[in-house]
Amino acid sequence: MVAESNAPKARTIRFRIKRQDGPGKPSRWEEFDVPVDPGANVISCLQWIAAHPVTRQGQRTTPVAWDACCLEEVCGACSMLINGSVRQACSCLIDEYAPYDGDMITLEPMSKFPLVRDLFVDRNRLFHNLMRVKAWVPIDGTYDLGKGPKATPRNQQMRYKLSECMSCGCCLEACPQFVLEPNEVLWNKSFIGAHAVSQARLFNEHPTGSVLKGDRLEVLMGRGGLSDCGNAQNCAEVCPKEIPLTESIGAIGRAMTVQSFKRFFTGK
Repeated sequence: MVAESNAPKARTIRFRIKRQDGPGKPSRWEEFDVPVDPGANVISCLQWIAAHPVTRQGQRTTPVAWDACCLEEVCGACSMLINGSVRQACSCLIDEYAPYDGDMITLEPMSKFPLVRDLFVDRNRLFHNLMRVKAWVPIDGTYDLGKGPKATPRNQQMRYKLSECMSCGCCLEACPQFVLEPNEVLWNKSFIGAHAVSQARLFNEHPTGSVLKGDRLEVLMGRGGLSDCGNAQNCAEVCPKEIPLTESIGAIGRAMTVQSFKRFFTGK
């Protein structure tokens, strides 16, 4: 006699996915019944749908488009709305979101970025705003100047947490002040977002990156800067890396006050 296996069996989960063939195209909902093994995540289910693009009604369709890269919550590319909440699809385990046979999971694209197709959006505005605040350490021409300034362990620990930002866009999707804008002209006039504020703090606190501190603060003091933040604190609630975004907003606000006094008395 063959002993029965104690391994948990796959169950069937229904995926309800909002689909759109491209910008300006009509949207539609499609449902797929997916066999799910224990430990599966949303990405693995999307891969199964891509290999079997047939709806639960038996109609053949096109594979669902989505964005992903690292599959370990590092690149930030697979952000989407899962059951109405923004998060990373790679770290969303089906066992937690749909533990029972016949459960349903709803997938939608993020709404604050231009749609490319289906669950795939264009996050270019996010990186554009990082460029606005010069979110980098300027090193060109400094490689021959000897050792750089030292950083304290406490400063390093604080900056390490801020450096975990993966530009996923979750904080922007959850922010009431961050709205969908169609072009770069409006990008520079609308709220810059918590991610850019926090990254400005990261590089302002860097011993070498602080050389651009004044430039970053001037951008955040301008139109679309920190004054447009409504302090809803949704950003900190949805951040996959639990980055203290509200602390960064407060720290930058204090730094902007000092910068204002400096500009008033020195004219610079």
